Amino acid sequence: MPFPFCFRYRGLILLLTFLIYTCYHMSRKPISIVKSQLHQNCSELERPDNNSNSTTWCYWAPFDQDNYSQLLGGVDDAFLIAYAVGMFISGIFGERLPLRYYLFAGMLLSGIFTSLFGLGYYWNIHQLWYYVLVQIFNGLAQTTGWPSVVTCIGNWFGKGKRGFIMGIWNSHTSVGNILGSLIAGIWVDSAWGLSFIVPGVVIAVMGLISFFFLVEYPEDVNCTPPQHHNGPVEDLGTSVDSVAGHCSDRKSRTEGAGCSKESNEKLEAISFLGALRIPGVMEFSLCLLFAKLVSYTFLFWLPLYIVNVAHFGSKEAGDLSTLFDVGGIIGGILAGIISDYTNGRATTCCVMLIVAAPLLFLYNSVGQNGISSSIVMLIICGALVNGPYALITTAVSADLGTHKSLRGNAKALSTVTAIIDGTGSIGAALGPLLAGLISPTGWNNVFYMLISSDVLACLFLSRLVYKEIQAWKRSMNRNRG
Repeated sequence: MPFPFCFRYRGLILLLTFLIYTCYHMSRKPISIVKSQLHQNCSELERPDNNSNSTTWCYWAPFDQDNYSQLLGGVDDAFLIAYAVGMFISGIFGERLPLRYYLFAGMLLSGIFTSLFGLGYYWNIHQLWYYVLVQIFNGLAQTTGWPSVVTCIGNWFGKGKRGFIMGIWNSHTSVGNILGSLIAGIWVDSAWGLSFIVPGVVIAVMGLISFFFLVEYPEDVNCTPPQHHNGPVEDLGTSVDSVAGHCSDRKSRTEGAGCSKESNEKLEAISFLGALRIPGVMEFSLCLLFAKLVSYTFLFWLPLYIVNVAHFGSKEAGDLSTLFDVGGIIGGILAGIISDYTNGRATTCCVMLIVAAPLLFLYNSVGQNGISSSIVMLIICGALVNGPYALITTAVSADLGTHKSLRGNAKALSTVTAIIDGTGSIGAALGPLLAGLISPTGWNNVFYMLISSDVLACLFLSRLVYKEIQAWKRSMNRNRG
């Protein structure tokens, strides 16, 4: 097809997948905003009437206990553990099912379970098991999103400026968090059930739109598939022998372009162990475990931290927490640009994580001294914390899912993405859980835990950073020669 036609389709896919995952994150954010409403400081509020039940007029049972932090952390972990476990399975289904059907089912179910959490307010439900069960099913449903959208983007966009393109595209995470915070903030003080129901309806409607308009392969509209490798590339580790088979149709091979859709459909989807053997998958997965631990601790606990430390109201704390996600947009784009320019994905992540560690300590020390310092520190910390997380879950996942050791088999992208993000989701589950357990001992200890996680994330990338530095030295020697 003519180039402008295919260019417009690529733009449509980029926009549509951006909106799809924006809705996924928008539906996850309300719980962090509503937490401060489920357990308030009743002494500062006027009781509506003398006959009100003292345990429910201000608090929302069952979160009216002294161990409310652990209970709220348990609700978070119900979602995150289910998400982590489901992600490893989701990638396998994503390789074998049409993405339009898979995304539609996942988004519809996500909308239903998000809304059911909010309906607990209107149905006057005070049983912990209800909220935990809803979060478990919601976590499983939400695993359909990430492998699907990354696979679709990988099908449409080659390696050339992948870091820059995906850095901009990955801002959907922060945009979704911001929208989720703002929407939840509208009703958090009056009827917090709507803080969940409205995002639930939006993600279900977006699922219907994706069903009608998402195009999985460029070949489906007679467009040329992208090049995934531009000539020889440096391996991230020891080469993998026959991780996947060669393309069966030699005519389908163009220089670095891989296989056509028809030949790929004849290839078997890569196994779980086969995907683990791709060079770099293990290192980036373990790095993401700790990077995502930090990011999701902020995602689920930052508004409550601002309420407790800076003494803002629930709505004001929710609005202020969006600045962390604004920083995340900036950090994701910068990480993509730098890694494209230097061809050093691991080094870019490592440098940002190293700089983030002392700045997290600084934010906890001085960030709440005034509104101006809080704004500046939240943006900077958001950029440094979410930059590596964004780079690994997008450009790095797409690079490894189309690695040259796969020899043209495009049926690995969803599985590789699921392994990396699934391992990271274990950290995402651990972070909020640890924050809930540690926060009663003081918020300083929570930040020590986050700083330690950043350092560990760097250590897992040390081998890849060394190899990238060696590759740069060889390149400089060749240029001098």
